[in-house]
Amino acid sequence: MASGFLSIQIGWTEVFLAFFLWYLLLRYWENSGKLDRWNASRIFFGMILMVRTGRGKKALEKVSKPRKFWRAYGEVSLWVCWGAMIVVALGIILAIVSAIMYGNQTEARPVTELVAIPGLSPIIPLGYGIIAFVVCLVIHEYGHGIQARAHGMRVRSFGLLMAGPLPLGAFAEPEYTEIANSPRRERQRMFAAGPATNIFAAFILIVLLGQVAGQFSAADPGVHSSTIIVDYGADEAGLEAWDVIISINGSEISDTDDFTSVMDGLTAGQTVPMEIVRYGNGTTETLMVNLSDKHKHYIDSGYDEEMLDAMGVEEGDAFLGVQNLADGTAGVDRLAGWAHPDFESSPAGYLINVPINTLQILITPFEYKGVAIHPAQEEMLDSGDGWLASSLGLSGLLFLVNLLFWLIWVNILLGLTNLFPMIPFDGGHLFKDIVHGTMTGIRKLGKKTGLYNLHPLWVEHFTRKASSLSSLILLIVLVVLIGAPYL
Repeated sequence: MASGFLSIQIGWTEVFLAFFLWYLLLRYWENSGKLDRWNASRIFFGMILMVRTGRGKKALEKVSKPRKFWRAYGEVSLWVCWGAMIVVALGIILAIVSAIMYGNQTEARPVTELVAIPGLSPIIPLGYGIIAFVVCLVIHEYGHGIQARAHGMRVRSFGLLMAGPLPLGAFAEPEYTEIANSPRRERQRMFAAGPATNIFAAFILIVLLGQVAGQFSAADPGVHSSTIIVDYGADEAGLEAWDVIISINGSEISDTDDFTSVMDGLTAGQTVPMEIVRYGNGTTETLMVNLSDKHKHYIDSGYDEEMLDAMGVEEGDAFLGVQNLADGTAGVDRLAGWAHPDFESSPAGYLINVPINTLQILITPFEYKGVAIHPAQEEMLDSGDGWLASSLGLSGLLFLVNLLFWLIWVNILLGLTNLFPMIPFDGGHLFKDIVHGTMTGIRKLGKKTGLYNLHPLWVEHFTRKASSLSSLILLIVLVVLIGAPYL
């Protein structure tokens, strides 16, 4: 299928060999003078190639021409980043509180998942990962560059940090003296523009993903379940996860609404025929299912009568014994979330679903081991009747969905991680400026009231100490939170 087209994984042995050969190649290029001619240099123990280029500067000048617009954009970016930094900080605080109150409840995951390198990490495919990281890093650094030019700061060069063919980072290299001497608000806008641009890009791409998701249809009308409850009717009859149920008791089932309608007409204790399409081989089978009592199942699961009354569950209601029931297009609909053309809700519903959908996107590679859609749900998809489906076909649509997904995932990842309030992340620079501004205000207040007189150098000293200490504390906290499951 198309999702596997760029979903390549490599092992540790290949990685070590590749890095060793890369190191030898860099040494050869350095000794032969090629790095000097390319305006490049080796950093980080000589293993990383820092490539600078003047290309993009002319385009940057043209794009950043409407100065007032980009300054307004920078102000909006700053407010977005402040809000996102609060969310990130609250998330870290909740993780700390949870670890203290409940101990280590997190299962230790493979160490390779902690390394966000395409191909090496089992959750980031090599092909899609490289494309997404290159595009998102360029977006991030161009955001910084536009803000720098919009406020009159010069950008000397752009560049990438490379480990072989893998992009590890990107940079816009401004005149650092101009950044240091610029007004605090302008400097903050410049730092905020990178992560904010990633967040804005992710939002736009989610909307596009929603429109692409609407181009799919189900290959076989029916419903499927990812969880079959042991010792209930479906399990005893032989239903397996991802099998597609196409009829029950002679009534056709196209979607979850049909399933609910059919089950409402049945009662516990009945034995009915259920027609299914087997996952994996596509054969059609008929199973005889003895329906259980839904009321009893929920009581055994810990629900009380009041809750069941609110759910409308009564004694004798038929229960098949499946959970997480979904339609044939559920795999791609899950990614689109609120942006899907068929999604309808109130404004409050959208406000709730936007962060939920964002969280679902972030955890999807961990759940499905580096793919956007579960392979079983991908096999249930077909191209619909839309113009895009007619132009691209099923394989083209799947390629586009996967590409959009990884662009969204990496944009969110870069946007949020860069807002950690620690140096060298953008959030660390923003935090440092916030501390400096606060201490400057305290100094001015003391001078105005005559209660105290703080020396300007003390403000600078306190700001540096606070920034360094907060970065160190946060680093220790992150190491403990990440490393705790392995202890």
